[in-house]
Amino acid sequence: RVMATCFDVANFFLSKADPEEGELISNLKLQKLVYYAQGFALAILGEPLFSDPMEAWEHGPVAPSLYHAYKEHGKNPIPPVGKECIANVFTEDQEKILEDVYQVYGQFSAWKLRDLSHATDPWDNAYPNGTITHAAMQKYFLTLTV
Repeated sequence: RVMATCFDVANFFLSKADPEEGELISNLKLQKLVYYAQGFALAILGEPLFSDPMEAWEHGPVAPSLYHAYKEHGKNPIPPVGKECIANVFTEDQEKILEDVYQVYGQFSAWKLRDLSHATDPWDNAYPNGTITHAAMQKYFLTLTV
């Protein structure tokens, strides 16, 4: 099975955006959703959703390649993507985690998610400018799944 990329995870969340419902996803918000998805996948499934690294930046955890792909949008919402843009790379269990993360964390603003992510050990221990390891994420997110 092919491992998903952070872009596959991003497209999953961007396909949920609905401007008419006021559900908008900025780069900042997208980064946090991707971080929570990776963390819960590591905790629940024991393996990462994607291999791309995450780093501890000033405004929380970031997948650098994803950040640079969307930085042109600044604070504005990233245009939603159609369902056809979702790669068929997720297992049923992975998709359930993505759905659950969106249900729980998708309701929060980008800044609320930024603040929440700042309270997580993996970001806190890697900041500034360190790589957030899978081991650190797994250990921390296991405490949230009890």
